[in-house]
Amino acid sequence: MLSAVAAFALLDVMLKLLTPHYSALQVSTLRAVASLPFLLAPLIVRGRLDRLSIQRWDLHLVRGGLAVLMMIGFTYAVSAASLSNVYTLYMVAPLLVTALAVLALKERVSAGGWIAVTVGLIGAVCVLRPSPAGLPLAAALAALGSAACYAVNFVMTRLMAGVETSESMVFWFIASMAIGCGLLAAPGWRPVAHGDWGLILGLGVSGALGQSFVTRAFMLAPASVVAPFDYTALIWGATFDWLIWSARAPVATILGAVLIVASGLYIMLRGHRAGEAVAADVPTALPADPPL
Repeated sequence: MLSAVAAFALLDVMLKLLTPHYSALQVSTLRAVASLPFLLAPLIVRGRLDRLSIQRWDLHLVRGGLAVLMMIGFTYAVSAASLSNVYTLYMVAPLLVTALAVLALKERVSAGGWIAVTVGLIGAVCVLRPSPAGLPLAAALAALGSAACYAVNFVMTRLMAGVETSESMVFWFIASMAIGCGLLAAPGWRPVAHGDWGLILGLGVSGALGQSFVTRAFMLAPASVVAPFDYTALIWGATFDWLIWSARAPVATILGAVLIVASGLYIMLRGHRAGEAVAADVPTALPADPPL
């Protein structure tokens, strides 16, 4: 799981390096297209393309729309803000999943769970720092909007797990992202510079490695044990911010991160004790990267 988080963080670094030269739409398209060969190759080698069959087109289309909005929002956010800030805001997604589970899945949340959600949202406010010295408003809204799309997608994944294969949900999610973002990016598409193809290949390789590692992690241990390691993305984000962009996380971001992580860990622990841990065969995404 630690290797998966590192791979996805490296992917996000390459996204951020591409954004000064291309629009968020084009970078989102390139990121999705670079992943498709690595998703298809194992299925072709194993003769399991039938696993991509679709049972509920309507739900896949909704998830496809969420994929486009989520990826555009995430890419724009990392282009305009530091990785550590975006990661921290993105980590409110598990808190949103908890709230949405009450509405969509009719799950019960204890008073302690709601307190944890509230504390996590206070942490998000600390990161936002509503002042002239805070995050750019557009970047903050993009990150939070992307996190909200992630949360809705995660709840839908749980709803679809009984009728769709994990391969189908993963592949068509990425394919929808590639098609949707590609169509939107087409009018302003810029030719890719020769020196950037290495970064684009790196997007596919790091995404494939991250997906392989995270899948293996959830095969070896319960989700409630593995998932907390998602939060090491904050360490990678702060490290890359410092090494590449000479940016250090302010105290407000660190305080917000502590509140959000504490809230998320409490909710995971509560879910584990109540037997609500997500099954290992459900595609799981890292907060550091949109769902794969």
